[in-house]
Amino acid sequence: MKFFPSQISYFLSNKNTKVNISRLLKFLGILFALITIYGVLFHIIMEREGQQHSWVTGFYWTLVTMSTLGFGDITFTSDLGRFFSMVVLGSGILVLLIMLPFTFIEFFYAPWMEAQSRARAPRELPASTKNHVVITSYDPVTKALIEKLTQYQKEYVLLVQDLTTALDLYDEGYRVMLGEADDPETYKKLQIHQAVLVVSSSTDMFNTNVAHTIRENNEDVKIVATANSYDSIDILKLAGCDHVLHMGNLLGRTLSRRILGQDARVHPIGRLGKIVIGEATAYDTPLVGKTLRESQLREKTGINIIGIWERGQFLGSHPDTVIHEYSVIMMAGSVAQLRKYDELFGSYAINEEPVIIIGGGRVGRAAAYHLKRRNIKFKIIDKNPDRILNKHNFVLGDANDLNTLKKAGIDSAHSVIISTNQDDINIYLTIYCRHLRPNIHIVARSTLERNVSSLHRAGADFVMSYATMGANAVFNIYEENDIIMVAEGLNIFSLKTPNKLAGKTMIETDIRHNTGCSVIAYTKNGEQVINPDPIHPIPENSDLILIGDTKAEERFIKKYGDV
Repeated sequence: MKFFPSQISYFLSNKNTKVNISRLLKFLGILFALITIYGVLFHIIMEREGQQHSWVTGFYWTLVTMSTLGFGDITFTSDLGRFFSMVVLGSGILVLLIMLPFTFIEFFYAPWMEAQSRARAPRELPASTKNHVVITSYDPVTKALIEKLTQYQKEYVLLVQDLTTALDLYDEGYRVMLGEADDPETYKKLQIHQAVLVVSSSTDMFNTNVAHTIRENNEDVKIVATANSYDSIDILKLAGCDHVLHMGNLLGRTLSRRILGQDARVHPIGRLGKIVIGEATAYDTPLVGKTLRESQLREKTGINIIGIWERGQFLGSHPDTVIHEYSVIMMAGSVAQLRKYDELFGSYAINEEPVIIIGGGRVGRAAAYHLKRRNIKFKIIDKNPDRILNKHNFVLGDANDLNTLKKAGIDSAHSVIISTNQDDINIYLTIYCRHLRPNIHIVARSTLERNVSSLHRAGADFVMSYATMGANAVFNIYEENDIIMVAEGLNIFSLKTPNKLAGKTMIETDIRHNTGCSVIAYTKNGEQVINPDPIHPIPENSDLILIGDTKAEERFIKKYGDV
């Protein structure tokens, strides 16, 4: 019922409504005139037969006969009367049972149902709408972004151009508005002057058109767009985009950062202020076989062990967690603390063999570019001859072929990046590479978030989702923050300290047990306190830096609320 006023408003404002109502009233007028004529003729014929009836009885007999009910309580005795009854009955079948339903459906019911549908997908937001995010397309990236915005209780609206699609998305629980993305009036109706962000993640030409259309009337709102081509970045910025995310480069860089095993040094994956988040493989180091307590890493280096990765499973940092041969240790600390770790373990597990990259598309080439910047050798396997630039770094062939993999160095490589844009192929190749080399480090790309767990089960050590990574990048711009995506479903993020935690110690709050999140640091008097002592109270008006998976993050927000 909450949509009833909007349904009435649209129904009455539709320019076809008045025409339809006029046609319906004309039909009803003709029907009323026909019933009146039949009622008069009924009296004339009845009087000729010597029967006397009231005018009400005449109309009653006419309606009963036309509607085919035929009670039989009033009948004619003459042939003229019976013929008249057949005429009334025949016209009643035509007018009441055929023409009236179709006329009602066409001129009233169908427009009313359309009004109901359009009320669910409005063409204009209320003037009071503000501080919302406008999303101009629906795809895996924006779907993940909407989930993130919903998790943090942020307002958004999804602009959809097709009514059927809009209704389907509305039924799935999305807040949608119907409108054309290239119409300036659409953005006025979206209350763009009160929005905080516009996100466009469709084709480069579509994104350019959106940015240009918005900038015609609004110079202030922040616009974020994705780019599929390097050449489009400058054009999108000229069109008015404040931030342009080249998704291929972004994903390729992220995949390249997950390459471990070349040595046992710490590989930084992100930074939050003075805190550096890094990872190091335990392979061939004295740490293998020890528990975290026995390793005494915190005592020796001062770093905070965030947790242990075991082939896609995050084990946390319990003191009794055992470090295995192919464990990946995740840690947080200052630059000096991480350098201390490198002094102790960096000289172990040195491997000069090139990293194998399967797939020479945008993502694969971007990963190779960032590996090259780190002076890490690589070999790209691709079956498209146009992508083979030289014989030194490229191998022409299908990764399904064992000879191709051997030519690329599968027998000795320490790591492989699987970067095709088809998840089923990536799962297949992950299983194949894990079978050929049980100890190789596998980093895989997932286009759809739902396939992440399948890739982990197939044997991937790390999986990076195109959708989640893009959503996190946009959300960081929106919050003017830096959420570090450690791996799919596991993030390091910063939040204002909730009132429920301020002034209490971490022992009192037991955040890890209650939510699954771990506190890495907090700010005190504007300075970051890394690896804070759990007996010290959390300062008021501070920022917490935490690590946790998506569910733990949700539990934290739900429990402490006022973040």
